[in-house]
Amino acid sequence: MAAAEDLSGKPQPVSAERTPKPKSSGWLARIAPGVRNLVARRADTPENLWVKDPDTGDMIYRPDLEAALWVTPAGRHMRIGTELRFRYTFDGGQFEAIKPPAVVDDPLGFVDQKPYTERLAASRKANGSQDAVAIGYGRIRDIPAVVFVQDFAFMGGSLGMAAGEGFICAAETAVKRGAPLVAFTAAGGARMQEGALSLMQMARTTLAIQDLKRARLPYIVVLTDPTTGGVTASYAMLGDVHLAEPGALIGFAGPRVIEQTIRETLPPGFQRSEYLLEKGMVDRVVPRPELPETLSQILGVLMMGRELQRGRLQTA
Repeated sequence: MAAAEDLSGKPQPVSAERTPKPKSSGWLARIAPGVRNLVARRADTPENLWVKDPDTGDMIYRPDLEAALWVTPAGRHMRIGTELRFRYTFDGGQFEAIKPPAVVDDPLGFVDQKPYTERLAASRKANGSQDAVAIGYGRIRDIPAVVFVQDFAFMGGSLGMAAGEGFICAAETAVKRGAPLVAFTAAGGARMQEGALSLMQMARTTLAIQDLKRARLPYIVVLTDPTTGGVTASYAMLGDVHLAEPGALIGFAGPRVIEQTIRETLPPGFQRSEYLLEKGMVDRVVPRPELPETLSQILGVLMMGRELQRGRLQTA
């Protein structure tokens, strides 16, 4: 900065103030406010108005995708959370939420790249739920049912103490209310941060299914993408009837692990719903829009058998 001298001979800084520029009065200045307003309105437009099709790469208008129950034009059944699953399953989207029992957050004090408590906090903030499972009670085409749902978005839908307690709570609620249990599974396996405590849930949930069988209540499993690991090795494969959404990955170990182990190329569609239907592991592959009606038909037949059995016991 240049300096000037006062009467004492000491240098003084020159003021940095500049002469203000005259305001422009041209045509660009006159339309500038309108342009700014237009840009501001566009900024209010949701960023997720368009969703990319994972198969074709095409952009899908979000309201159209929502109207199609998150099934893309190519037939991909995109993963959905517990709220949408309940809304699509129960009559009119109406149901009673059953709160799963609370469990200890971090029984082992587990730390990998970050503490387990931090991972839980981040997932809870992102998903707005306490853990990967939710329970609802309502009617499916006028048939009362308890529905258990896993959300893959919450730490891969992993099976930990909270999910185990949630499944047991759902089974107990079904027995108490004399209603069938429907489980929508979606999981990457057991939750490693809970160690052996997560593996124990495989045995505990199996015992809960035995309580359903003793009560002569149907247990239907709907396998969604993906259902793998300890969930597949326990309650996901112990249903009276196994349905699956189209294209769902279903198995214990993933295809890549299997290929690396046996050193062979797997057949096309290996571990997908249609492949497992062909091999007899799945009873039926059902598109998402048809699930409520299909569940209603199956539950109606199975519950009719239970009512007939009850009638025989009462008249004996």
